Amino acid sequence: MLRAINAGVALPMADLRRIAVEAGLANPRTYIASGNLLFDSPIPDAEARQLLEAGLAAHTGKPIWLTLRTGAELAALTAANPFPDHPGNRVFVTFLHADPPPDALAQARHRSDEQLALGPRAIIVHYPTGLGHSRLVIPALKAGTARNMNTVAKLAELARGS
Repeated sequence: MLRAINAGVALPMADLRRIAVEAGLANPRTYIASGNLLFDSPIPDAEARQLLEAGLAAHTGKPIWLTLRTGAELAALTAANPFPDHPGNRVFVTFLHADPPPDALAQARHRSDEQLALGPRAIIVHYPTGLGHSRLVIPALKAGTARNMNTVAKLAELARGS
């Protein structure tokens, strides 16, 4: 999952798939035009991430932050959704490279009706009135990229089907 694609950097998904092939990753496919790339690879995540980041930087001329999750990790996150009774488009997962700091939620500012939870290498937030209306600030979120739970579930499903 790439951060700021088509917000800070325009990157057609066909280019992202080509970059993945050039990095030696097999069967690259994308889901919606927001930097969701699925691929098959026997190489370790850290190496795959380095290869993708290098290819993206060469293509865009800018460093592109990304994080990787296996299909099993996405499925586990979906199954452990701390807010299962709320619409998936109102529950956002911010993916991080490492587990969030233990005080990440205590650092939240401008909280109103949002519900917060920590996950493995993630912070999950339910925005009852929608993300666009929230003034919530969680400093740890700046180090990640967010997807709504519907997208996370779809990525898990697509990864399972490969």
